[in-house]
Amino acid sequence: MKSANPYLNFNGTTEEAFNFYKSIFGGEFLTLMRFGDMPKNAEGCVDMPEAPNNQIMHIALPLGSTILMGTDAPESMGFNLVTGNNVHISISTDSKEETDRIFAELSAGGKVQMKPEQMFWGDYYCSFTDKFGIQWMLSYTQTN
Repeated sequence: MKSANPYLNFNGTTEEAFNFYKSIFGGEFLTLMRFGDMPKNAEGCVDMPEAPNNQIMHIALPLGSTILMGTDAPESMGFNLVTGNNVHISISTDSKEETDRIFAELSAGGKVQMKPEQMFWGDYYCSFTDKFGIQWMLSYTQTN
């Protein structure tokens, strides 16, 4: 396993929140992708509902050796955020096989939001809630 990082979900205020965090911690965003930047009908985007184009799909701000990540979670995409369900643990894995193994073991008895699959941004990705109610995201980025 490469790393574990907090992943925060917001109801349309991700950009404001992350600019606030950046003003406190400093640094530069490693990534800032908007829903409007998503390719249409790309792999990993099948049957994805419309989201406000200007909202944040993914943002990453380094905090020392940790990366604080976040997204807007629009209701139009099935999200119903309340305090307590807006935080995930994001695990970067070393291989697809490790992703599949951790997914199979950690999601057992839980609720799967997305099974492991190749995504349009290049990662092999999945998300789920374990049997204790903790939300997880697993991601493998193949490097050449």
